[in-house]
Amino acid sequence: MAFMSGSPVLTDTRFDQERAEAGRGGFAGQPRGGIAAPGAPRTSTTYTTMTIGGSITATAVLLILLVGAAIFGWTQVHQESPVFNELTGEFTSRPSTIPGWIFGAIILGVVVGLVTSFVPKHARFTAPVYSLAMGTGLGAISAVYNNYYNGIVTQAVFATLSIFAVMLVLYATRVIKVTNRFVMIVAGATMAIFLMYLVAFVFQLFGAHISFLNDGSPLAILISVGIIIVAALNLAIDFAFIEKASQHAVPKYMEWYAGFGIMVTLVWIYLEVLRLLAMLNRR
Repeated sequence: MAFMSGSPVLTDTRFDQERAEAGRGGFAGQPRGGIAAPGAPRTSTTYTTMTIGGSITATAVLLILLVGAAIFGWTQVHQESPVFNELTGEFTSRPSTIPGWIFGAIILGVVVGLVTSFVPKHARFTAPVYSLAMGTGLGAISAVYNNYYNGIVTQAVFATLSIFAVMLVLYATRVIKVTNRFVMIVAGATMAIFLMYLVAFVFQLFGAHISFLNDGSPLAILISVGIIIVAALNLAIDFAFIEKASQHAVPKYMEWYAGFGIMVTLVWIYLEVLRLLAMLNRR
């Protein structure tokens, strides 16, 4: 089946390209010790291939790096103490100060992420850099949110982990079946969402205020929930990529590429959950 991923990173085309690239370096096309059975996945006698276990390990390492960097990024944000308003009798949060270099780390994460997407063979080196850079940025962003809505970050973390666990169970039990139709629908929805992000960003550059995305209205909340659902469905496609790629003699470094893809999706889910919770807290 022509398997296309809705994820911006993990695609069937990509692992076919990497397998072909490794093949030019001496791919044998038969398993060690004999002739491949008809229809059986091919393995290589010249390079180590990707496994599901290796992908899990790579993903775990990247997640640890991202969380560690997030903790560091959190500590770099200068938190102002709340000010007591005598007129209202309430404490008012004051703006947090994010060091300028944090924005540089976020830009670095985006650039390294793009490089990893186009050059998977370097993923074992670039994916950790992505996790460290984006983790630092996420930590700083989380600290700002938490200054305005105490406890929101804990809620967002648990919600993100819960979404990951639920999607993994649904995929493993085949409640969700990643078919061509499923992938095409999710890929189309994902592209539409990123196009919406892009258009909103361009309009804001020219001073326009896109209120329906962040004003906490029922429409904004509905859109945010829809985005989270689409992002979660991308996890199922990511899982399917890992399962299929591990059966088709993909080079070992693709384990890091697969882990990188999972990180990209989790970062997206976390940020959207954080934004949704912030809107709910404003109501």
